[in-house]
Amino acid sequence: MASESLVIIGALFLVVGALYAAVGHAGASGYLAVMALLSVDAGLMRPIALSINILVAAIAFVQFARAGHFAWRLFWPFALASMPAAFAGGKIALPSHALKAAIGLVLLLTATRMAHVAYRPPVAPREVGPPKLPIMLGVGAVLGLVAGLTGTGGGIFLSPVMLLLRWSTPKQTAATASLFIFVNSIAGVAGLAADGLTPPGFLWPLAACAGIGGLVGATIGSRRATPRALNFVLAAVLLVAGVKLLLA
Repeated sequence: MASESLVIIGALFLVVGALYAAVGHAGASGYLAVMALLSVDAGLMRPIALSINILVAAIAFVQFARAGHFAWRLFWPFALASMPAAFAGGKIALPSHALKAAIGLVLLLTATRMAHVAYRPPVAPREVGPPKLPIMLGVGAVLGLVAGLTGTGGGIFLSPVMLLLRWSTPKQTAATASLFIFVNSIAGVAGLAADGLTPPGFLWPLAACAGIGGLVGATIGSRRATPRALNFVLAAVLLVAGVKLLLA
């Protein structure tokens, strides 16, 4: 990869890491969007996104957990079912056009979710509580498979489900999603590695940029609300990238 492109991607990864970590996410869908916009080879996108996810998700989890928002009972059923599913998803090698379509669909769904969050008016606090164990296991398995197939950690889908169904508070959701992303990203990378796929050598400077951004974003996000403008910006970027991939 040309040095100029590497600098641009690194700078954008820093911004993506900060924005996503502020809400307990690691940024895989954002990294995929950046790479799609800059025409990075589709075969490299999953290993790069999942590898960086591990670092940024760990940073986000530590910050939200330190702020007292993590509840083990909300996490372990999702993770127990999602990790083997993410490993299996990471081992599935989709054709290039199918991979682009799958990633494009993920980006469009993510953009829709973020735009909805930004537009909806504030609501009064409501009672929250986790669902029954079989439901949590089923949701974890489905999201784990999606995570492995598309190169995301799955948290971008877990968060809206938990909030919409009132399974947890926003801060608890962020803490749960960050660790969920962490374990699924590890499983996804393991699945890719089992098939001989490894991240490229230029991963490390990109990971450093995303990690710095993630540290800043998670530190701020774990202690105060995320601005609505954040969701508008991310939705726009993901929408453009998703359409680009689907029409490629």
